[in-house]
Amino acid sequence: MLIILAFIILFHLAAAILLFVATIHNAWWVVSPAGRDALYVDLWYSCNTTCYPVENSHSVSAAYLQAVQAAIILATILCCVSFFVFMLQLFSIKQGERFIFTAIIQLLASLCVMISVSIYTAENKNFHLFSLKETLALRSQ
Repeated sequence: MLIILAFIILFHLAAAILLFVATIHNAWWVVSPAGRDALYVDLWYSCNTTCYPVENSHSVSAAYLQAVQAAIILATILCCVSFFVFMLQLFSIKQGERFIFTAIIQLLASLCVMISVSIYTAENKNFHLFSLKETLALRSQ
C-alpha cells in the first residue's frame, strides 16, 4: 500500500512540474527569420534580445489565446490544489476510504489541459503574426 501511495505522490508532483514548465517555458515556437536573431514565442511573450507581449493578445479576435492562457493556468492551480487535498486526506480519512475529492479535482485539471490543448491545436496558425507565418511557411517547404 505504501508503494501505491508513493506512486500517487510522484504522479501529483510530476503533473505539477510538467504543467509549470509548459506554462512558463518561453520557447513554444522558435522562429529564425533570415538574417535576424532567433525569435522565441510563447503564449505571453515574444523574445529575441528583449521580450514584448504577444501582439493583439487583448483583442476580441484573440479570445482563443486568452482561453488557452486561462485554461492552462487553471489546470496548474487545480493540480496543486489536488496535491494538497491529497496530502490532507492522506492523514485525515480512515484507512480504506477513497480519495474521491482528490480524484475529482485532478480530473478537472485534466479537463482544463484538454480544453487548452484543443483550442491551441485548432488555432495554432493564428498565433503568429503574418510575417512570422511567411517565415514558417518558407522553412517548412
